[in-house]
Amino acid sequence: MTDYAELVDEDSKNKTDVKCDHCGSLMLKPASAEFTTVEYELPLARQKRQTADKEDDFTRETLKHFWMVKDMYTFENIGFSNTVNNRKYLICADCEIGPVGYHDLETKQCYVAL
Repeated sequence: MTDYAELVDEDSKNKTDVKCDHCGSLMLKPASAEFTTVEYELPLARQKRQTADKEDDFTRETLKHFWMVKDMYTFENIGFSNTVNNRKYLICADCEIGPVGYHDLETKQCYVAL
């Protein structure tokens, strides 16, 4: 398990800016998201659907560490996909690479993968 202590302040919030891994675009300012552990299968970025007739036929990875954002208007820069199984995937609004996380439509909370 990776140690995320250097990224988290005393209130379990992000110490530094959260930026897109691909283009460096600013997504979140410091202290705007809370570190949380929740297991979620996120599709890998930059892949094509493996078969044309299956909507959910993507390679996925199970992630457990996220920045949880309570209000979607907290983001400096983020894009949202169409709804898939009561969730929207989050992408970088500048380079459109993603998903970088997901938005839960029931709780209205966003989760950005570390």
